[in-house]
Amino acid sequence: MCRPSWICIKPVKNCKGRQLTTNIATIPQVTLTKAFSSPFKNVIAAARTCYSSKGIIDDEQISLEEDSRDRAIAASIYRAGHHTTFQHAQFQFTLSEISRHFVWSFLHSHPFYNSEQVSQRYVRLDKDSFYIPPITGAGLELYRKTIDRQMAVYHELREALFPAAEAEYFRIFPARSKRREHYKRDIQRKTQEAVRYVAPVATLTYLYHTISAVTLLRYWRSCRQTDASHEQRQVVELMVRAVLAHDPGYELVLEEPLEEADFAEFPWIQDTARPGPGFKEEFDASLEGRVSRLVDYKTGGEETLAMAVREVLGRSRSELPDDDAIALALDPDRNPVFGEVLNLTTHAKLTRTLHHPGYTFRKYLSHTADSQDQRHRMTPASRPILAAQLSDEPDFITPALIQADESSLQRYREIMDRTWEAIEKLKKLGLLPEFAHYLLPNAVAVRFTESADLLNLHHKHRMRLCYNSQEEIWRASVDEAEQVRQVHSRIGRYLLPPCTLRRIAGAKPYCPEGDRYCGVPVWNLDIGEYERLL
Repeated sequence: MCRPSWICIKPVKNCKGRQLTTNIATIPQVTLTKAFSSPFKNVIAAARTCYSSKGIIDDEQISLEEDSRDRAIAASIYRAGHHTTFQHAQFQFTLSEISRHFVWSFLHSHPFYNSEQVSQRYVRLDKDSFYIPPITGAGLELYRKTIDRQMAVYHELREALFPAAEAEYFRIFPARSKRREHYKRDIQRKTQEAVRYVAPVATLTYLYHTISAVTLLRYWRSCRQTDASHEQRQVVELMVRAVLAHDPGYELVLEEPLEEADFAEFPWIQDTARPGPGFKEEFDASLEGRVSRLVDYKTGGEETLAMAVREVLGRSRSELPDDDAIALALDPDRNPVFGEVLNLTTHAKLTRTLHHPGYTFRKYLSHTADSQDQRHRMTPASRPILAAQLSDEPDFITPALIQADESSLQRYREIMDRTWEAIEKLKKLGLLPEFAHYLLPNAVAVRFTESADLLNLHHKHRMRLCYNSQEEIWRASVDEAEQVRQVHSRIGRYLLPPCTLRRIAGAKPYCPEGDRYCGVPVWNLDIGEYERLL
């Protein structure tokens, strides 16, 4: 099949347009593991079925020969923007030798995917676990030396923080102190959760990643965006090539990627991006000491929710007053859906009313915490071009466990200073900022705004108010739940962790985590009493 003249997959180049060749740089590994047998024919079969008077059109009835009617249909619906038929086909890839920075900046920056990646909380890092960009000479030497320094501190802090983590663990679980060796691995994982903040965003990961065909087409069209355009182009090109090898039909609609200059942010960043004067001070002051601050909400959220509940049931206000209507939608004692293991709130008619109230938060998290926060795809955020928020001064988050140990805190701050110094030296050596920024620690601060409707905020808090969730996201969720209570008390009282919701619903055991129980009977606490170190 001939590719139209407007389609051309070219060799990967960097943002300066130079060909990149090196036998040292990390080469991403991409494999297409699962796919429809004839995905592109299915696009046309689905489109023709919309207008069929004879029932379902089967893939076998489709022809993609030159000048065929079906070929013309595919090109026509693509160019017209009728892309729903492209969403039927799913492609599952295995991806490895890719950086966590790329995953944060690109793969997980949208809601239309499913993936699971190796956990830094549970898997110890080793010396070969880092993305190496296409650099040589003094730049490569300094890059590697910086990673070696970061990892030396990572392992040093793993040992130094163990006693503090152990003491807190056995304070929570005193009975377990009789079998200390048995719980050593659990404690080490708690320590690793804190020390991973030292590791660079260049840390490699591997994962299954499943997307639809239309998402892959969007990936290819937008892959030259910052913050990791070279790696994005590499990985997405390999994904596209794997799909074309499976089904060449997609060549018909595959457009070339937009250039960097085609994105509106390009004139504002380029290679010398820096935050504007006063940006950080203004942002941080607006948080008023919180990790996540409520900055906007639908003022009539409670009244609108109550009205929607009555509409679903066909009832008047006299039959179902606002307080009762809100409780019917949110109180686990009256709505058994909240005691279910599966999240059924999008499917149950009454809980769909939770879509109407909405909340917007301004947030301040580390790169590593936000990498988990963004997995809540239905609470979307306008995450930054990271380079545009970076200055010459170290700007990072410190986990509570490290703050609790003075000598570890001093060592932590030292490695942050040394890391920022190395990044600035690399830039002065002429290294593209995109490549130097792979050395940023997981702790690097990210500032952004996030919004959610109540249905999806409720689900997020159900997961993240759990004491087993990542510490920073837990603290942000506590902030958010407290503030929603202040403006919408009848709604906010039901933003609770899973164990408390299950207790109210009468579901047992209250904690659904089994052996992973945090050790704290949170269901007996008010949100103002929540506190944790691990």
